[in-house]
Amino acid sequence: MITGVIKNKIDNIWTIIWAGGITNPITVIEQLTYLMFIHDLDVKELETERLENLTHTKMERIFPQTPAGQALRWHNFKDKNAAEIFATLKDRVFPFIKNELGKDEQSAFSRYMSDALFLFPTPQIVERVVTGLDDLYQHDLSGLDVQGDLYEYMLDKLATSGKNGQFRTPAQIRNMMVRLIEPTPDSKICDPACGTAGFLISSAEFIRSKYENVMTSEQWDHFAGDMFSGFDMDKTMLRISAMNLMLHSITTPTIEYRDSVSKTNDIAEEYDIVLANPPFAGTIDKEGVSDDLKRVCNTTKTELLFIALFLRMLKKGGRCACIVPDGVLFGTTKAHQSLRKELIENHKLQAVISMPSGVFKPYSGVSTAVLVFTKTGAGGTDKVWFYDMNADGFSLDDKRNPVEENDIPDILARFHNLAGETSRARTEQSFFVPKSEIEQNNYDLSINRYKEVVHEKIEYDKPDVILTRIDTLIADIAAQTKKVREMLNG
Repeated sequence: MITGVIKNKIDNIWTIIWAGGITNPITVIEQLTYLMFIHDLDVKELETERLENLTHTKMERIFPQTPAGQALRWHNFKDKNAAEIFATLKDRVFPFIKNELGKDEQSAFSRYMSDALFLFPTPQIVERVVTGLDDLYQHDLSGLDVQGDLYEYMLDKLATSGKNGQFRTPAQIRNMMVRLIEPTPDSKICDPACGTAGFLISSAEFIRSKYENVMTSEQWDHFAGDMFSGFDMDKTMLRISAMNLMLHSITTPTIEYRDSVSKTNDIAEEYDIVLANPPFAGTIDKEGVSDDLKRVCNTTKTELLFIALFLRMLKKGGRCACIVPDGVLFGTTKAHQSLRKELIENHKLQAVISMPSGVFKPYSGVSTAVLVFTKTGAGGTDKVWFYDMNADGFSLDDKRNPVEENDIPDILARFHNLAGETSRARTEQSFFVPKSEIEQNNYDLSINRYKEVVHEKIEYDKPDVILTRIDTLIADIAAQTKKVREMLNG
């Protein structure tokens, strides 16, 4: 668990880097990511050495068994003077990781170090950061879970949206979506627009919390390796997501540079679960869009193409929870309507959860919803469950402070007991709408189309009663004014 002490320490490290001239939050996280990776390589090597001593068996090492190779290890350079630390990292450790380690290491992070840049400006800055991180590791970070929490806290500092409308999905929303889908130790999970891998992390945490004591060795191998896949077009995000996964014991995930909706991506019927918050505002070259996706909705709008992509990538029976902007729910273009028709007529759309517009502040005030559906290829939608979320446990302004109001527990309880929802009225927070009614409304999925609002009748007094009341008030004011005047003249 991240305490105030740990937060203060990471804030101090952040301030040191910021004061050194690195002010882009993504760059700060990237540089800290490299140092955390370098530290963890040394930890891994120390564990190998301990196993060697216990088993008296030679094992494969990360660092060369030479004085020069051992000088690259965190514990051997961290206490040197500023100039030596700076030179070791810049001229020796970074080139080793980029040019040598990445060739042999299987971790996704190693593969994405090839174009990493060492951007710390001065020896003094890098010494203070190394010292600060080392203090955290020695006194505050007792395990991978805490390191993962620390990394999540760092990622929360991202205060600007990324390219093509991408922005970070709040943890409580990610966790809600994972619990709607409920992955198992045998699931194969993908986020085709993974960013910092938040959905994959939330899935991993859910699986460990629910199944850790009953998982087989084969399932643990699956967990550490091919259970999780993520694609992105930003190599910085790929490095960050790979590091994030490593810190949650997922050592060899499939993290790849890939334009998910382009013709170069031909993945089909591969995954059991897709969890995603795809780009909203992006458009791409129509000629580059996969023909399979254009057959579902002939458009260049990424928010539509990604949903068509999810359907293609899922196995039959596979499930998806994804975030969409409200325009997807009620857009009147042919592409909008054909996509909604595809979900309802050819697959099973289970739920539309309308979220308040403040959920993504301070990044964006866009109104969004969560779609939950199952790929069937043969229909199955007879009715759709709607929920009008009003609160997610945080204030809906730019500060996003914790508050008591939170609909997420109610959403999860009701979704996992949909049989109890059949009698709910349209005036309540959640209710069912039959497929036939949705079809009649051009497959409109906006909750306001179906929700009934009860208008409270207000009874007003008759005009003569109101006028009498006003006369009484005027007379009272005149009497009080007369008393004040008499006191002044008295």
